[in-house]
Amino acid sequence: MRMNVSEGPGEVDLRPLSARSVVLSLLLGTHPPELPVRDLLCAVEPLGVAGSTLRAALSRMVAAGDLRSTDAVYRLSDRLLERQRRQDAAVHPETRPWDGDWEMTVVTATGRGPAERAELRGELTALRLAELREGVWLRPANLLRPRPDELGAVARHFTTRPEEPARQLAANLWPFDAWAKTAETLLDRITATADRPADRFTVLAAAVRHLLADPVLPPELLPADWPGPALRTAYTRHRRELIAAVLGNPG
Repeated sequence: MRMNVSEGPGEVDLRPLSARSVVLSLLLGTHPPELPVRDLLCAVEPLGVAGSTLRAALSRMVAAGDLRSTDAVYRLSDRLLERQRRQDAAVHPETRPWDGDWEMTVVTATGRGPAERAELRGELTALRLAELREGVWLRPANLLRPRPDELGAVARHFTTRPEEPARQLAANLWPFDAWAKTAETLLDRITATADRPADRFTVLAAAVRHLLADPVLPPELLPADWPGPALRTAYTRHRRELIAAVLGNPG
């Protein structure tokens, strides 16, 4: 079973730019994830967001538990710090040399409702595992990342070496062509929007979402000219330039 993707080949998931999405994007890309309100006001102006709209969004986000505020400084809540960790891992994944082993996670819990099953699928997909069949998830053992502690209550983890050729198995598990075509479209759009901050902000947000679906496989299992590294490099450089422009500092 192939890993699901959110868009078709070459299609880009561009979402409307809102005050909330701007604030989250700025803070998710800032370390530590906090900014004074004056910096946020400066940042949203070239993106077409009015100051009054920003202040209203900040109030709603604090009330919703997305942000915490102290002395006119806004920072991500603890709940969103995990999202920042996932985003950082998407842009700069930690890997190790691959020796041919595969990770296998087998779901052992039964009697779960649709919402619980969907949540578990989301957690396993976020770990960049792909579903071989219902309840059996695989990936090459080249990726370094922690597993959520709660997974131990619903699944068991193994190391295995499938008999099927590794390149063939990887091609059956991941939609290489669809992911690569969308990545190439994003690369083109990042370049095309370099002089339009609001458009570039939207495209960069789509790029980081797409990077979350990059399987980060060993190079020997990927097609030639895999655009994952190029998209990471372009995202990092253009985001740094954009943040420097909207915040007025080197970022």
